[in-house]
Amino acid sequence: MNLTEQLQRLDERKQQLDILRQKLDNDRIREAQNVEFLYESNRIEGNTLTLRETHMVVNEGLTIGGKSLREHLEAINHKEAILLVEDLVARKVDISEYLLKQIHALVLHGIDHDNAGRYRQVSVLISGSKHVPPQPYLAAPLMEDYFAFYDTNKNTMHPVVLAAEMHERLVSIHPFIDGNGRTSRLVMNLILLQHAYPLAIIAGDYDTRMRYYDALEKAQEEPDKATFVGFVVDKVEMAVERYLGLLS
Repeated sequence: MNLTEQLQRLDERKQQLDILRQKLDNDRIREAQNVEFLYESNRIEGNTLTLRETHMVVNEGLTIGGKSLREHLEAINHKEAILLVEDLVARKVDISEYLLKQIHALVLHGIDHDNAGRYRQVSVLISGSKHVPPQPYLAAPLMEDYFAFYDTNKNTMHPVVLAAEMHERLVSIHPFIDGNGRTSRLVMNLILLQHAYPLAIIAGDYDTRMRYYDALEKAQEEPDKATFVGFVVDKVEMAVERYLGLLS
């Protein structure tokens, strides 16, 4: 099945989901999805809190013995960032540089005060990747192009493809010294939520993580955007089918 056919099937299934959500959607499902999303997104980056521990930290205010302060902050910060994303969607606020920096500032809140919400001023390398992010003096102009791409395509490109593009482009520019992956997954889901899709969750298990990284690297080095876009479409389709199963 090619991408066009997959997107057509996804659109059909989402229409069915939209009908069910009008009658059966509830906050408990969304809350559970939020916790799972932030758990998996943090797990990709090496956070060792389990799903249950993540729930206990973000929803019950508990601390977990043997886990670092940073791991607790990553969970709490991610919860606050998801709440911000949901608020932006509810108020129909569009993506901008200011909002992106707000999201990133929440991701690094209490972890790296000096760099939270600020573009990096130093060169960086990504461990285990062939991709070398642009020099720091290029970050600001490349981010201008990033938002120009969004403005040009937001009303014409399929929202799932746009979400994938904005995710990959942000990770590739790597404008922040840390937190780029988490921020890019939040931006991707901000776009999806704007178009009434459920959260697309990329699992942090080894096999999924490797497929995720390989697809990103193809987009960055070959460049082969189709592989990464297809990866994201798969995750969105899985989210839609799972939601349909819950509501049915």
